[in-house]
Amino acid sequence: MSVVLTNIGELVTNDLAQGAGSGGLGVVPDAAVVIEAGRIAWTGPASSAPAADVAVDLQGRCVLPGFVDSHSHTVFAGDRSAEFAARMTGEPYTGGGIATTVAATRAATEEALRARGQALVREMLAQGTTTVEIKSGYGQDVATEARMLRVARELTPETTFLGAHTVPAEYADDRAAYLHLVTGPMLAACAPHARWVDVFCEPAAPTAFDEDESRAVLAAGLRAGLLARVHGNQLSAGPGVRLAVEVGAASVDHCTHLSDADVDALAGSWAGTAPGTFATLLPAVEFSTRSPYPDARRLLAAGVPVALATDCNPGSGYSSSMPFVVALAVREMRMSPAEALWSATAGGAAALRRDDVGHLRVGARADLTVLDAPSHLYLAYRPGVPLVSQVWKDGARV
Repeated sequence: MSVVLTNIGELVTNDLAQGAGSGGLGVVPDAAVVIEAGRIAWTGPASSAPAADVAVDLQGRCVLPGFVDSHSHTVFAGDRSAEFAARMTGEPYTGGGIATTVAATRAATEEALRARGQALVREMLAQGTTTVEIKSGYGQDVATEARMLRVARELTPETTFLGAHTVPAEYADDRAAYLHLVTGPMLAACAPHARWVDVFCEPAAPTAFDEDESRAVLAAGLRAGLLARVHGNQLSAGPGVRLAVEVGAASVDHCTHLSDADVDALAGSWAGTAPGTFATLLPAVEFSTRSPYPDARRLLAAGVPVALATDCNPGSGYSSSMPFVVALAVREMRMSPAEALWSATAGGAAALRRDDVGHLRVGARADLTVLDAPSHLYLAYRPGVPLVSQVWKDGARV
């Protein structure tokens, strides 16, 4: 069955061959979209739309590609609201609170983890997110890490093994033993359920991993057939960004503290014909930790592609809202509305090495977000307002 969505006030395709618009949005005014077999079959002016089995009048609303959230931690147990309250009264964020979530997640049943993960993914979907990446990292033992990834794989194909999130307390005096566990038995148990390997490369955090440890984790994951991502440069300038470029990681996430050499390395990764390393920015974390925001303008001026994601997690940023992230990127990181929207859709897709989502070219998955607004500008213009009126996933309204 074919469906035509018609009377679209503004259609954002992320394809300049389809329409004009700054920031690569490919905007088509007064548009229509034809969906067939879960894919985009046609886009263009509503006046030229081919016939379809079903017609849906969107009454002048704006249609976007579904948001692609390329960094989240949505399978976990426990609560860290007290930690958030302490930060709001002046306690600094160090990353050490992860241990609280580890204890709760180890104690949780698979059914409890599944219920929390399902609830958060539904929450994301209601806000227009149709593709999400989910990491492990709150188990830090073989059984719990594997359990987390089994649950995550039920929710998304974009699953990431993050056993090297922090060093758990029982290995505080023997980091080498934990590194051996992560790169050996834990990786073996988790790799069948993961697409990606990740590491928290942050020498400024005593429980995170230094450059050599991080390189060993990534190398082991790559040997196991996983693709690389990196948590880097969140709390201080350090080796994370350059290590990510060195190993060909698809993305380095946070990028809050960057040296000139870091920016040059990211820009240089795009000099060849193969895709380079994205800078994925997570402004909801800076909002929640009262930390400095990343300098998006510096990255964009250097030619570094930027993705935006929520980093939805119980400690440093418990927001599942990509519209909120877009608004923060515009207000706090001085991205234009068009740049922020591209980074939250096409940018997130590219940071996941996906070419079937994040845009509305013919053949793409029919994942669309319909705003109760005439323009994508309203995402930043009306922050905090529930603007998502419809979400379509694989060609069906959900």
